[in-house]
Amino acid sequence: MSKQWAPTTFEYDEDGVSIRVPNIYAWVCPQDGEASFTRETTDELIATVRELITPAKRARERRSMPTEYIVRVA
Repeated sequence: MSKQWAPTTFEYDEDGVSIRVPNIYAWVCPQDGEASFTRETTDELIATVRELITPAKRARERRSMPTEYIVRVA
């Protein structure tokens, strides 16, 4: 069965910090939902994770009251 170009959700977990990027297009397997991202999308996801993971870990270490942040870029 061939993959379909469709929106999916990218999720990344590191040391108890989770980053979730919804509605990102990829080649998605209709049977198991496995996504294959383009090289450009992968590069962008890596850059985004690197930018977000450090401040999220710092917030956790200082025991910040909010435990979930939603950032939307239009």
